[in-house]
Amino acid sequence: MTDLDAYISRYGGYTKLRRLDWIAQRCPALAPDCYRAALTLLRQGINTQSYRDISTRAVVLMGPEHAVDTEWAEQVDRRYQQSVDRLEAELNSYKINLIKESIRMGYNELGDLSYRRGDLKQALKCYARTRDYCTTNRHSAEMCLHVIEISADMGNFIHVNNYVLRAEHTPDLDSVVKAKLRAAAGLVHLDQREYAKAARKFVDVAPELGSSFDGVVAPEDIAVYGGLCALATFSREEMRQRVLDNASFKNFLDLVPQVRELTNDFANSRYRSCLKYLADLKGDLQLDLHLHRHLDTLYKMVEDKCLMQYFSPYSSVRLGAMSEAFGIEVPELEKKVAALVISNQISARIDSTNATLHAKHTEQRGISFRKMHEMGELYQRELRLMLVRMSCMEHDFVVRGSRSMTSSSLSTTGVLEEPSSMAGLGLFGAMGGGGGGSGVGGGDEDAGAAAAVAAVAAAEAAAAAEGGGGSGVVVAPAATEAGAGTQE
Repeated sequence: MTDLDAYISRYGGYTKLRRLDWIAQRCPALAPDCYRAALTLLRQGINTQSYRDISTRAVVLMGPEHAVDTEWAEQVDRRYQQSVDRLEAELNSYKINLIKESIRMGYNELGDLSYRRGDLKQALKCYARTRDYCTTNRHSAEMCLHVIEISADMGNFIHVNNYVLRAEHTPDLDSVVKAKLRAAAGLVHLDQREYAKAARKFVDVAPELGSSFDGVVAPEDIAVYGGLCALATFSREEMRQRVLDNASFKNFLDLVPQVRELTNDFANSRYRSCLKYLADLKGDLQLDLHLHRHLDTLYKMVEDKCLMQYFSPYSSVRLGAMSEAFGIEVPELEKKVAALVISNQISARIDSTNATLHAKHTEQRGISFRKMHEMGELYQRELRLMLVRMSCMEHDFVVRGSRSMTSSSLSTTGVLEEPSSMAGLGLFGAMGGGGGGSGVGGGDEDAGAAAAVAAVAAAEAAAAAEGGGGSGVVVAPAATEAGAGTQE
């Protein structure tokens, strides 16, 4: 990291201390500078617990001049306790008088004090308790943002997601609040390794966000997180529409020129330059609080996508030419391409003797014939079903139930339902089932069954005489002609 002071000045609140501590642990070369900056920051606040912890580590690394100032820490502790006692007394008086707005403000003041103290759990409790005393949409959104910020500092992104969803359903949100919610939602998706969703959230963040959310992310982070996730998951066309031609996101990209240039290089197929920018950024990004766990995965996804897009228009390509285009040695490049072939991300074969990559062309003619055959069978099936329905309508083929029939044996239209065992015969075969569950009682059942059988036989004979037997459609005369009319 070239300039620690410039980097850390982007952030505010508790996350500034977290990032300094994180960098000190990840990069021993920067640890002395991080500890000095952290101790200076802590001496300006009331977080004596973190002050004692960092001072203890600083003494081990840099010597006794950074030992804990016990007298100062004890004075701060006393002042903090006095402030807590005063605020709790005021809050109790507000509760006695049932003043909702004052109670809400009292909890907020206690939450702010606990946050500056570094007691995140207590701060979260205080902010969450304001929920019952919010009287406007602005108050509800403010409560959600407080909880989101604290939960992000605690690394509890499930809690962040819950309150992002709650806040998004609040009416009349202004553009700054919406931008904060999109940024927070992007962090949630990033934490869950949903990189495409994270990219869409980050690139949709409005420039009105500015530095108003520096307790969670800086504007530069929006550019880096959004740019990398987009490179890893967006197609070239989507990159052009949602990133390069996105006027709002350009404001963030301009803050990090390396990310802006590598996205342009990717869109314009300048893969060597794109990968070089990524390599230059990797050292700093490994020290990022939120991105470090995902960096290797994202870098591999971007590199694989570059290789696939380079090869896609060719039927064959020399590995030497690819090596020049990517700035990667041929043996290493061959391993990367082989991994893509094995994982079926590239449909190709490698000629190691001639150092050439040949595309595999699928038999499009056979695929087309198979699709046509499947479509023809589907069309025939639908045509048969349509002809059956037309025959029913044309010949008024229906058996109406008598008064003795139970409601369970009738469909909603009053037509006998088709038993599942007779599904191959269609609606008409069900009528010839006799007493096998038709629900018709006594002599009516036998008469109806006999009439139905006679009707089906007559229909088959008529269909054969007309030459329609091959169609598979059975038609029958009207029920009155077959002697199976409705009993009055």
